[in-house]
Amino acid sequence: VQLQAFGGGLVQAGGSLRLSCAVSGFTVSRYDMFWYRQAPGEQRNWIANINPSGATNYAGSVKGRFTISKDNAKNTVYLQMDSLKPEDTAIYYCKAERIDAWGQGTQVTVSS
Repeated sequence: VQLQAFGGGLVQAGGSLRLSCAVSGFTVSRYDMFWYRQAPGEQRNWIANINPSGATNYAGSVKGRFTISKDNAKNTVYLQMDSLKPEDTAIYYCKAERIDAWGQGTQVTVSS
């Protein structure tokens, strides 16, 4: 099982980034998929998830600005991040429900 998040980078406040999570070893269409983030000195927090039917949920801090989606054919989950704020700076990770594996995260840095 592998989950690899990529697409992070340095962006100015108000800008956008699109993160991708490439998955191997299981099929994303069968699992709830999650995005988490961890800021320096803080715990890892859930920010969004999408279920097999495509229903989504968001943490209040990102609702209305971030959009989670998936491409079952590519076995990939995405996180579109708009109107970024400096407080969105963190390492972003993807994870599947019921699978005990964390992939390599991707760093997002938002400058003010």
